[in-house]
Amino acid sequence: MKKFKLLPVLFLTFFLGACSLNFKTSGVGVMDGGVFVTGNKGESWKQMSSIPSISGAPGSIANSDVNSFTIDPSDSAAIYLSSIGDGLYYTYNVGRGWNKALSLPGNITVNDVAVDNKDKCVIFVAMENKLYRSDDCSRNFSQVYYDNNQGVGVMAVALDHYNPKIVYMGTSRGDILRSFDGGDTWRAIQRLNDSVKKILINPKDSRSVFVATTKNGIYRFNSAGGASLEQLEEYKNQFDNTNWTDYNKELKEFALGVNFKDLVYSYSDNSLFLATDKVIVRSFDEGQSWIKISLLTPESDSSINAIAINPQNADEIFYVTDTSFYRSYDGGNTWSVKKLPSTRAGSSLLIDFNNPSIIYLGIKKIKK
Repeated sequence: MKKFKLLPVLFLTFFLGACSLNFKTSGVGVMDGGVFVTGNKGESWKQMSSIPSISGAPGSIANSDVNSFTIDPSDSAAIYLSSIGDGLYYTYNVGRGWNKALSLPGNITVNDVAVDNKDKCVIFVAMENKLYRSDDCSRNFSQVYYDNNQGVGVMAVALDHYNPKIVYMGTSRGDILRSFDGGDTWRAIQRLNDSVKKILINPKDSRSVFVATTKNGIYRFNSAGGASLEQLEEYKNQFDNTNWTDYNKELKEFALGVNFKDLVYSYSDNSLFLATDKVIVRSFDEGQSWIKISLLTPESDSSINAIAINPQNADEIFYVTDTSFYRSYDGGNTWSVKKLPSTRAGSSLLIDFNNPSIIYLGIKKIKK
């Protein structure tokens, strides 16, 4: 079984190493969007945007705009691509071929995706004012949540890895909702004063839940999420607002800017990384205190779009801007920079947790 799982990684390493990269110049109709993949931590890139076809020429997502990636926590070959205005795509072979989730609306932006770590065929997808769930590996989806206000978006979804029946969801209105039955029923547990951008559950203690908002910083919730199913019953009607901790006062001194970009938990040393468009900060105590990471460019000139942390070595930090790919191997003390392999902007990054030399780069059109 282990040998089978290594095959996609070995193939990708060979494929990337053998290819020669021809970066296209800008111009009308240039198909240099979609996904690029590196097998050497950004030294070289290969566009991997093919949609296989059993009849005729293959399709492509090379003109698609990528919002974010989600990796299957049990299988690093399975990647989900949340597009901007083009629905959900997925690959089960490390990007060699992409498939579209045809049972979902096809021309809608996907805000977030979550995959069950104990049953890889259970997938949640947040789109517009709805949350969908698939129980059969993206073949079919059913709607499990609908907000009556069509102007309210479902922006974030996360599953408790200890008990994946516990699902958290965040909206653009600032609502945090929780389900104890895999999304069949919901209850609101908190309302923040800003749109929810991301929900992050501590991978080593699912009772610790972080919520990032668009402009008002981050919060931490100490939940009963890691308890047994029997214990959970007594918590359903005992939610206490005092369980929420606002970490914004600890972050004010860093002048983070107003646009949240990402929140990443490091598996290797239990540190937490927070990125805005201007700065990256790091916490070693779950947000109680923070240190600023020195960047290569002045904050006034920084325009961070996404970050990624090597899951096996938290001192390896990567981020992208509209034009460049930055990497540090020493916790941000020194940086190297590479031009992006596209005329478009870098929008998202994802690192293969089995082979951190493999990094996925999502691309989107530059707004004018």
